[in-house]
Amino acid sequence: MPRLLCLLSLVLAASPSVAGGQRPSPSPKAETLIPVADWPAPGRDPGLTRFSPLTELTPANVNRLGVKWTFGTGSLRGHEGNPLVVGGHLFLQTPHPTSVYAFDLDRPGDPPLWRYAPPAGRDPALSVCCGVSSRGMAWHPSGKIYVPLFPGDLAAIDMATGKEIWKVRNGDPALGITMQAAPLVVGDVVIVGTGGGEYGTRGYLTGFDALTGKRLWRAYSTGSDADVLLTAGANPGYPSYQGHDLGVRTWTADSWRRGGGATWGWLSYDPDLDLIYYGTGAPAPLNPDQRLGENKWTSSIIAREPQTGALRWVVQLTPGDRWGFDATNESILVELEIGGRPVKALVHFDRNGFAYTIDRVNGRILVAEKYGPANWASRVDLSTAEPVIDSAYAPATGRPVKGVCPSTMGMKAFQPAAFSPSTGLFYVPATNLCMDITPVPTGFTAGQPFIGATVKVTPGPGGNRGRFLAWDAATGTIAWEAREPYPIVGGALVTAGGVVFYGTLDGWFKALDATSGRELWRFKTPSGIVGSPITFSGPDGRQYVAVVSGLGGPVTGLGEGVAGLDREIRPGGVLLVFGF
Repeated sequence: MPRLLCLLSLVLAASPSVAGGQRPSPSPKAETLIPVADWPAPGRDPGLTRFSPLTELTPANVNRLGVKWTFGTGSLRGHEGNPLVVGGHLFLQTPHPTSVYAFDLDRPGDPPLWRYAPPAGRDPALSVCCGVSSRGMAWHPSGKIYVPLFPGDLAAIDMATGKEIWKVRNGDPALGITMQAAPLVVGDVVIVGTGGGEYGTRGYLTGFDALTGKRLWRAYSTGSDADVLLTAGANPGYPSYQGHDLGVRTWTADSWRRGGGATWGWLSYDPDLDLIYYGTGAPAPLNPDQRLGENKWTSSIIAREPQTGALRWVVQLTPGDRWGFDATNESILVELEIGGRPVKALVHFDRNGFAYTIDRVNGRILVAEKYGPANWASRVDLSTAEPVIDSAYAPATGRPVKGVCPSTMGMKAFQPAAFSPSTGLFYVPATNLCMDITPVPTGFTAGQPFIGATVKVTPGPGGNRGRFLAWDAATGTIAWEAREPYPIVGGALVTAGGVVFYGTLDGWFKALDATSGRELWRFKTPSGIVGSPITFSGPDGRQYVAVVSGLGGPVTGLGEGVAGLDREIRPGGVLLVFGF
C-alpha cells in the first residue's frame, strides 16, 4: 500500500510527537489542508460544504459517466453515510451490524484489503425514529478511522490493517441512547453525539482524546449551566437568553431530565474561530403540555470550543418545539457578503422550513426565510430570533391539528446540502410533506418510546413529495428548483466543474447543471439512495464519483410520502464508482 504509507509518513514527519505516543499541541488550521484527490471527512472539509475542487467533470462531458466497479455490502438496511477516500484508499461503512471495508484504488474491483466487523452482540431494538444506520466515519492523520457503532460505542481502527485500536462507551441502547451521527475530528479531539430523543433520553455531545479514547468533556443539551458547559459571559446573542440555568427553568418541573435534545446530526468546525457547530433535537415528548415552556436548549444551534466543550453561543430556532422539527441538520460554514459587508456565515436549512443565515461569530440571525411551504409560522423575528407562530397550527393536548407543513420529517431531513463558491449557491435536497398531528398523554419508562403524539404524514402542495433546489443564502431566495415524485433523503455533492449530484429514493442517481438546474445525466441504481455521493481523484489522475445505493429497514417519518415505493425498488447495499 505505497500511497497510503507515504501519506502517513508525511503526516508523522510533520507531527513527531504523534510517533512518540504523546498528544501534540492542537493545530486547527492544518485541518484545512485537504489533498485535492481525497474526501477525508463526511462533508469533505470541516465547514461541511461538500464541495470538490476537481474540474474534470463538466456539464459538457458528465453524460459520459459509466460504472467502473461495484461492491455489494450484503446489508439490507439503509446506507445513509458516504465513503471516505484517503491516500489512494476508499473506506466504506455498512449499517448495524457494522462492517468497515478498505479498498485499494490502484486495483479497482479487487476484493477489500481488510474488513473490520466488531461483535454485534444482542441486536438492539430498532429505533422508533430512524432504524440502525450510520451516517459516517471520521479520519485522523495518525492513521485512525473513527467508527460510530449503533449500540453506543465509538471505535478507533487502524486504517492500514482494520484492527481495532480502542473502543469507548458513549451510549446505552437499553436506555435508548444510540450512535448514528458521524464524528468530527479537531486536532487531537474526536467529537461525537448521540440519538434517542424519541426515547426521552437527554442529549449530549462528547469529546474524546483522539489518540487514547479518554473522555475529555461532555456537554448536555438540557439541564443546569454546569451540565450545558455554559459559563458566565457566554451566549451574548439575545437578551432573552440571559439568565441562570435556563436549561432547567424553561421546563415544567424536572421534565428536562427526559427532555430529548439528541445530537444525532452533523458537526462542523471553523479553524479560525476554533469553534464547532451543531444542532440539537426536539424536546421530548411531542405532547407540549407535559413540558410547558421554551425547553432550552433543544431545537437549537450551538457553538462550542472543541478542546473543552465550553459553550460560546446558542440560538434556539423553534422554542418549545411542538412539531418534532429538531435543529439537527448540518450547519455549513462559508464567507458571504450580506448588506454590503463580509460575514463569516453559518447557513442552516432547518427542518422547520426556514433557511437561516447566521453570523457564526456571535450567533445573530441575519436572514431567515422559508425555502418551502411552511405554514406553522409566518416569519422569524430577527430582533428576538423567535418564529411568529400561527396558532391554527399549534397543537394542544387532545386536539388534532391538520395540514401542518412541514411534517416531523422536516422540510429537509438529515441529508446534507452542498455549497459551491463558484456559483455562490447552496444545493438542497428537500421533502414536500405535511402532517396531521394529535398530542396524547404518555408516561416515561427508561428504554421505551416516549412519543406523546400520533402523526399522519401526507404529500405537500402540488403533489410532488420531493424537491431539489438551489438557494441564495445572502438574499434568502430560490435560484432554481427540480421536483421529484418521492422525498429526497440522500445528500448533495457539487464540484468546481459546475456539476451537482444527488440520489433519489426510487434509485436514480442524477447530475444537474449547477447554474441552471438542467438535468445532464441519470443512472438507475439497484436500490433507493439515502446516502451522499462523493468525488475523488484516482491514482490514475482521473476524477471519479461514488455513491452507495441501499434502502432498507424503516423509511420512518415519511408516511404517505413513500406510498408506492415498494413497487419500484428493493433493499440491498451496493457501492457504485463512476468514471470515464
